[in-house]
Amino acid sequence: MHITSTDLGLAARVQNVTKTYGSGEGAVRALDDVSVGIRRGEFTAIMGPSGSGKSTLMHLMAGLDAPTGGRAWIGDTDITGLSDLELTILRRRRVGFVFQSFNLVPTLDALGNILLPFDLDGRMPSALERARIDGLIDSLGLRSRLNHRPHELSGGQQQRVAIARALATAPDLVFADEPTGNLDSRSGREVLALLAEASREHGQSIAMVTHDPIAAAHADRVLFLGDGRIVADKPQQTAEEISAYMLASELGTTGAAPVAEEVRA
Repeated sequence: MHITSTDLGLAARVQNVTKTYGSGEGAVRALDDVSVGIRRGEFTAIMGPSGSGKSTLMHLMAGLDAPTGGRAWIGDTDITGLSDLELTILRRRRVGFVFQSFNLVPTLDALGNILLPFDLDGRMPSALERARIDGLIDSLGLRSRLNHRPHELSGGQQQRVAIARALATAPDLVFADEPTGNLDSRSGREVLALLAEASREHGQSIAMVTHDPIAAAHADRVLFLGDGRIVADKPQQTAEEISAYMLASELGTTGAAPVAEEVRA
């Protein structure tokens, strides 16, 4: 029987994906036969040293890049063979993004940036969506900043606007790429708490790429990558446990073997 990602309760998954850059002797295999799923309503951190494949995995799951081999799904939609236009529409409607560099449109005010996914889709938010957005604006403390442009906002406020934009359409999945990388420690903690709350209170599925054990400690689950493979899949960890595992990995003392080649639900 074919098992769909809906049956598995997965917001996204990849099956036996590989990703190779270049060719011949200069080829680099960024991902090596990886199968994993992001569970619905869960906050997942993706960790690993530089070059381990964590950003590549996120890009393949989000449809921002195509695998060399294997398949990828968002929800139960197989995105592997979709055209660029189909992928663009699917991402716009079903995926949210939070980036380290915020990626706000400088000529739009905060509200304009939050509503950008709807403008790009050529429609206005429904009454239900507008109520949801109003709730996000209040919970993120942005009500008094809606008419300010990005350069008039602090880094923490800009990242809050980016989170509101990512959550505005109630997407199946939110990808966060080093979302606290350009923030001071206090703003970073606040942003992580907001992402955790979005998962816990609103059922959002969040996949966060990070190198920071403190950031990863906010997640329900931590995936560790090494040399293009998933080497550990752990439930919620403390920052100390994550740091200890990463240090042991670098020293080669974890005894970790690659996880089973299957979609881990």
